[in-house]
Amino acid sequence: MRDADLITDPRDPRLADYRALTDVELRTRFEAPHGLFIAEGELVLRRALRAGYRARSVLVDAKRVDQIGDADVGDAPIYAAGQDLLERVTGFHVHRGVLASFHRRPLPSAAEVLATARRVAILEDVNNHTNVGAVFRGAAALGMDAVLLSPSCADPLYRRSVRVSMGEVFAVPYARLSPWPAALRSVHEAGFSVLALTPAPEAIPIQDLSAEQRLRPALLLGAEGSGLSTSALRHADTRVVIPMRREVDSLNVAAAAAVAFWELCRSPSTSP
Repeated sequence: MRDADLITDPRDPRLADYRALTDVELRTRFEAPHGLFIAEGELVLRRALRAGYRARSVLVDAKRVDQIGDADVGDAPIYAAGQDLLERVTGFHVHRGVLASFHRRPLPSAAEVLATARRVAILEDVNNHTNVGAVFRGAAALGMDAVLLSPSCADPLYRRSVRVSMGEVFAVPYARLSPWPAALRSVHEAGFSVLALTPAPEAIPIQDLSAEQRLRPALLLGAEGSGLSTSALRHADTRVVIPMRREVDSLNVAAAAAVAFWELCRSPSTSP
């Protein structure tokens, strides 16, 4: 097992990647331009490594150094610190005890992602990191092959998104889709049926989709509250709805995505 460098000064420049992790605006300006993202927790660290991401450094609670002793982080330095120092640097109690900074990889183009996918999710203006992470986790678990994001969607590699997804953002290919919403035409041209999930009166129950519409579905999902924009809806081939009971009009976008993913990915043997 490699030795960890003990850090006792919160101003140590080696901790620059980990400062103010709870400041969303600051981290948004810092992480992507510097080509890094933060993984929180041992499980997420290991999943990032397994997905082929290269570690920049690891920061661990000094009492938990042995916990990551077998993790192959290459030549990335391992730093250890007390819990008080971790909290002062990051801005929160690091109860999982493990943080790691990783190098980002260039995103593939939307065309590259679509070329190898059969079922995709498309998110418009979903800027809540928790929802983005939950959508990726549902996509991985329920059989969606990829996720496409409008330019204004939250960063899937932001720490909270990664944590909520339990590292599944590393397993599901994704790309940005622009210009928005005109680029939705390229999804249709790639052979997908663009299905807009909306409570609009003319939407058909998602379980009533034909076999042809299910063959290569691209499920279009909007943000909490505002839903899909009118311009995005105009690019949809079909509008679909999850039937609701007890006069409930909608679900959280991540919950709705999970229900719709299951329906689109279910095998004929699970038909009602």
